[in-house]
Amino acid sequence: MTDAYLDSPPLTDEQRAVVEQPWDARVLVTAGAGAGKTHTLVRRLDALCGHEDPEEALDAAEILVLTFSRAAARELRERIARHGERARRVRAQTFDAWAYGILRQAYPDREWHAVGFDERITAAAEAIEKGALEGGEAVHPAHVVIDEVQDLLGARRELVETLLDRYRESCGFTVVGDAAQSVYGFQIEDPAERADETGRFFDWLRCSYPDDLVELHLTQNFRAATPEARVALAHGPRLQRITDADDAGALYEELRDLLLAPANGMGDLTDQLSLDGLRALSDTCAILTRDNRQALVVSRLLHENGVEHRLRRPLEERPVPYWVAELLRRTEATGLTEERFRSLLAEIPLAHEPNAAALWTVLRRATRSPGRTALDLDRLRRLLADGRFPDEAADPEAARIVVSTVHRAKGLEFDRVIILTPPSVAELHKQYKDQLDLPAEARALYVAMTRARHDLYHMSPPELPLFRRAGGRKNGRRYVGGWRSYDRYGIVAEAGDVCGDDPPGHASDAVATQAYLLERVRPGHEVVLCKRHDLPMGESQSPPYALVHEGREIGEASERFREELFRVQKVSRTWDPWWPDEIHGLRIDSLETVAGGVAAGANAGLGDRGVWIVPRITGIGMFRRVEGKEQGA
Repeated sequence: MTDAYLDSPPLTDEQRAVVEQPWDARVLVTAGAGAGKTHTLVRRLDALCGHEDPEEALDAAEILVLTFSRAAARELRERIARHGERARRVRAQTFDAWAYGILRQAYPDREWHAVGFDERITAAAEAIEKGALEGGEAVHPAHVVIDEVQDLLGARRELVETLLDRYRESCGFTVVGDAAQSVYGFQIEDPAERADETGRFFDWLRCSYPDDLVELHLTQNFRAATPEARVALAHGPRLQRITDADDAGALYEELRDLLLAPANGMGDLTDQLSLDGLRALSDTCAILTRDNRQALVVSRLLHENGVEHRLRRPLEERPVPYWVAELLRRTEATGLTEERFRSLLAEIPLAHEPNAAALWTVLRRATRSPGRTALDLDRLRRLLADGRFPDEAADPEAARIVVSTVHRAKGLEFDRVIILTPPSVAELHKQYKDQLDLPAEARALYVAMTRARHDLYHMSPPELPLFRRAGGRKNGRRYVGGWRSYDRYGIVAEAGDVCGDDPPGHASDAVATQAYLLERVRPGHEVVLCKRHDLPMGESQSPPYALVHEGREIGEASERFREELFRVQKVSRTWDPWWPDEIHGLRIDSLETVAGGVAAGANAGLGDRGVWIVPRITGIGMFRRVEGKEQGA
């Protein structure tokens, strides 16, 4: 095997040991932060597909590659395209996408797009146990590749264990992880159960394959190019073993002290020097926060000071790119040749240069028309309606500055990383008391500090408003409250807050509104929700609100938003809610394609596809009364 093909970096001895394992080997790789995991996995996939002995080589369809997020799947696919020689047909999928495919195949009559994530994962595990990957067109994988296996918890862990256990005699695997970067335990509420899950998959592998599990290690760091960026790396081995809260607290304080070195300080987001530095950046930068509240406030401050950036979305939110609606609306054909697809795509204004060939391949595969000469647009429309648009065709997040929680930045890297100054152990104890998970806090801080290629800084966290949850429920809508139980000052925007059932502007001029969205509306632009009148839309809803951009209506609040605004404002049974005249401070997150009713689209003059563009909003919307307007109850 040669190292010098394409522009791929040469393999180290540690990486080569992973890459050259036979296809039926059971391989567990422990890899530290920045240790070249993705590069090693790409070369491993190439080796699996291109073994010198044809009987030892696997077909791409026999290899299952699973990732935790669309971003990770996209990065792996892009790296395969750049550095892979034989593995270009290997497809990386998220757990959810793979589980969905199994269920669609095993139970095609069920409406799986309406089922929750965890339910789909559990149902897929049960389907595998019953033989869903056997017989007919179904084929179980010959080799399974999974990255970040330290984050296999709960239902996803059980899904992988079910798969590997059922085909233990005929399936090899290569799984890569780092216990020092296990940061998703918070998804399990019970502290005892959470502690039990930590490292559980590693233990299962060692117990299930006591004689033939090959354990290998990647220890060299390729990400951190400066002493500042390498400052936390030496603590990784200790974090892999740590479980005791006292030891974790001491290690957390050591990491915090390293971060808070005087040379790493940047002031705060009210400091003009810091803001000027961010505006002048030409490299990539992440501002990493401990939680969503901090991320929202940091994003608001950056917007207020004219610093362009993107607020990183939750992994489960999947906006369909707006160009899909335009593609479907610009032709009446039922199918598109690749040439016609490319020409239509070139007509649509985009913020980035798309890879038309890759998109064509992905969409043909997703619509199950790989043997056809044309892309089936009716099937593409059904994908949208069912919520099954392929992750591979999502738009890249290419912003120069990203604001993200530590958890959403996991697996990513940036030239510069700015971490909001973490609280001390004493402060954590005071704030979280019995709910504090110090090992998890130490691992999260380590993950944050190891995202940097060059520069690592800390910045004073901004003052936060008092966020509460509607009805006191864990999943209730977040709002800005006060120390009095009835104070209501604002509401946090979420995906789905803009109505997609009817096209924006359907009551006036939907065609012109679609053109306006394409030509004038961009991520980061400020928008306002304006109350149309005081009459609630239903017994448990607020009045209607129009979404306004520079004085022009570009959408309206969804039924879900109206219901949740009602829950926020309905303080008690006897309380008469009041409705703000305007909700300010919201921003455009993106433009997305939605699938609504065919009749609604036709009546609005948008053709008979039933698809259109809708703005998605983000941010903290603050309530405002308008002087001279009549107020609600």
